[in-house]
Amino acid sequence: MNTKIKILFALTCSIATFAPAIHAQWKGTAPSTQVEAGADIAIVKTGAGTVQGSIHGSIYNFRGIPYAKAGRFEAPVQPDAWEGVRYALSYGNICPQVVGTEIREPQAFTSNQRYWPQSENCLNLNVWTPAPDQNKRPVMVWFHGGGFTNGSSIELPAYDGSNLSGLGDVVVVTVNHRLNILGFLDLSAYGSDYASSGNVGLADLVASLEWVRDNIAAFGGDPDNVTIFGQSGGGAKVSSLLGAPSARGLFDKAIVMSGAMGPARRPNGSNLSQRVAELVFNETGIKPGDIAALQALPYEQLEAAGAKALAQVSREVTGAPAGGPLGFPVINWGPVADGQFLPEMPFADGAPAISATVPLMVGSTLSEFQRINPRIKGHEAWSEKQLRNYLAPTYADNVDALLAAFRKAYPALPLSEVVTIDSGARAGALGMAAAKAAQPAPVYNYLFAYRAPVLDYSWAAGHTTDVPFIFNNAEAGIRSSGGGPVVDQLTNVMALAWINFARSGNPNHQGMSEWPPFTTNQPTTMVFDVEPRARVGHDAELIKLLAAPAPRR
Repeated sequence: MNTKIKILFALTCSIATFAPAIHAQWKGTAPSTQVEAGADIAIVKTGAGTVQGSIHGSIYNFRGIPYAKAGRFEAPVQPDAWEGVRYALSYGNICPQVVGTEIREPQAFTSNQRYWPQSENCLNLNVWTPAPDQNKRPVMVWFHGGGFTNGSSIELPAYDGSNLSGLGDVVVVTVNHRLNILGFLDLSAYGSDYASSGNVGLADLVASLEWVRDNIAAFGGDPDNVTIFGQSGGGAKVSSLLGAPSARGLFDKAIVMSGAMGPARRPNGSNLSQRVAELVFNETGIKPGDIAALQALPYEQLEAAGAKALAQVSREVTGAPAGGPLGFPVINWGPVADGQFLPEMPFADGAPAISATVPLMVGSTLSEFQRINPRIKGHEAWSEKQLRNYLAPTYADNVDALLAAFRKAYPALPLSEVVTIDSGARAGALGMAAAKAAQPAPVYNYLFAYRAPVLDYSWAAGHTTDVPFIFNNAEAGIRSSGGGPVVDQLTNVMALAWINFARSGNPNHQGMSEWPPFTTNQPTTMVFDVEPRARVGHDAELIKLLAAPAPRR
């Protein structure tokens, strides 16, 4: 079977009626400092046993609940049951991963990233709910970013679900799962028991959704109204589950944020994921196929072997030692089209048929990673001649057309800002929306374009800057947004749009202008800025030009 490892693009893919807007006028409030915890407080019975959470303000918190267990490289199974009451007061372990020692600014400041104890016993989730009662609230299940390699359900303070839960009367769930070599090493060449080992990290997510199906009613949620959403690698995970047969029926709506990838590279005749596994055995000195020995290897040695294997396969594919986008290997950890868990890579050749009736929201941010390009440092002061000199080597005779397309798309921005416009994630989002538009369920497209002045606009509309807005966590995201009345208002607008989409499949509410679905004839994008408004094909020509450098004569 020709298996292929996922190649990440950037870390790694009719007029609407107003949806019910019962909560459209609610305003987010600062979390209360009052915390309640005790033997008779926040007690919920799950299928594996009873858990004890806590109450923060008016929102019930349950943290670190095990949803499954798994041996290394093996499929997840039901967690062990327990007697008595298990504490669900603190977050659970996160998946082992390499944490860099270099502080990269301004991203370190703007993201306020945090870390947590690591363990392969990491299949746990967190729940926020207004009350563990019999009300059937919409359920929003969040998959974290970090590609398929790093990250966790608590990596960013903005991932806290309290304010989103309180604003929309919804149940919020965030999930930890296996990543990197633990979640995506394809051992299918070494026996049928490991036929889907290249996707166990995604199988964990399916297991978490099965837990939601079986247990979320006890937390006040509706198992028949589940939305999966995620940003960056989390968006790519959502994209993947849209094509996974085992996930069918476990969710009803999906939101992909900065996680739509461009077409995967598929070198002819290459079984890339199996080649990576072969090299892992070589690097460790373990006899090929001795999976028991590989399972016993300390994680640090396993990870190091995996890193060398990815680098070697990347060199074999490209013929050069250079890494891929942002310094990651061209071939990186991610889902495998194994013919079983994933029959094919979702959206590689159109939207997956098995999720044709699932409403989709998909979008990205205006700049994503463009602002960390060292070659554009100081671009704000460039003259038009300097700008043209920078663009000419890449776009040749198309520079005039490119600048004209930028002026049309963003007339209020300085001309030099053309170099900060992302085309990768934006092109992926537009392509995904176009593919989905051919199916019966609606698709909504957005672009987060709010440019915060923090650190002289150094991360304005950059990767992850939309996350605090949709979680209704303006305070948690203040380092990237700067805060203030405009941010508070935009946060309310965006969070309610995400909530209403989760509630009904339609993001519209009374606090925003109309957001029509994206269709073939009307490719509409809701541009979230100081004054959010829907625009039709406003940047189509710009993205087309940016994404396709002109051939040189």
